[in-house]
Amino acid sequence: MSTEPDAAGATGEGTVGYGPDDGVLVIENLTKRFGGLTAVDDLSFAVREREILGFIGPNGAGKSTTFNCVTGRYPPTSGTVWYRGEDVTGESAHEMVNSGLARTFQEFRPLHDRTVVENVAIGLVPDRLFSLAGLRGETGQRAASICRRVGLGDRLELTPDELPHAGLLRLELGRALATDPDMLLVDEPFAGLSGPEVESVSGLLRELRDEGLTLAVVDHNMRGLLSLIDRAVVINFGAKIAEGAPEEIRQDPEVQRAYLGGDL
Repeated sequence: MSTEPDAAGATGEGTVGYGPDDGVLVIENLTKRFGGLTAVDDLSFAVREREILGFIGPNGAGKSTTFNCVTGRYPPTSGTVWYRGEDVTGESAHEMVNSGLARTFQEFRPLHDRTVVENVAIGLVPDRLFSLAGLRGETGQRAASICRRVGLGDRLELTPDELPHAGLLRLELGRALATDPDMLLVDEPFAGLSGPEVESVSGLLRELRDEGLTLAVVDHNMRGLLSLIDRAVVINFGAKIAEGAPEEIRQDPEVQRAYLGGDL
């Protein structure tokens, strides 16, 4: 197990506590139970400004539940979540988006009766009733710009059903970017993508980081993810088992046993 200190002075074993100023997003002693099942078990880590953090673990490890506790879908059983120094534990999903934290979902959720640009435009006006008239002004221009940013500039008038899988992923990213986030939680961006598509999406995520976003990414494509990220946190059965740079994670025997049973 890695014991290299991180930005908060904690080791991979979590023996030193975190505080609200140790990262953009800081999770301290987070626990989530569903009846007798502990899905997240006393988990602590921090995400640093303008990094791409990989959040790694086998199926059922508690990754999505952690995301759900952070973004307001589930209230934590115990523990603390800080975002930009503020205690946001248990805040609603709407409040988290307004604070600058957005997420994508593995199960794409576009409005199938709206075009690509309309789907993105809705994210730009979350507190007002959306109308097609808005697309003729600044809202439409901003939505089209976001679509171009994520690689959908030539597909503005298509419906989601007309997009390939990779296009739906880009639309999901565009809808998240429409909320003007400081940090983005990205859930399984490589699922169902070919090798060249993984490289293309990785390039987009790196560009977003270089433009100022902080990202935390979950994915089961370990080689693709470890090639993308700056640092990884690895969990199993809801608890952190390792933390470090990609090469440290590749060589960590506990990660190999927990995740793949062999070399990464």
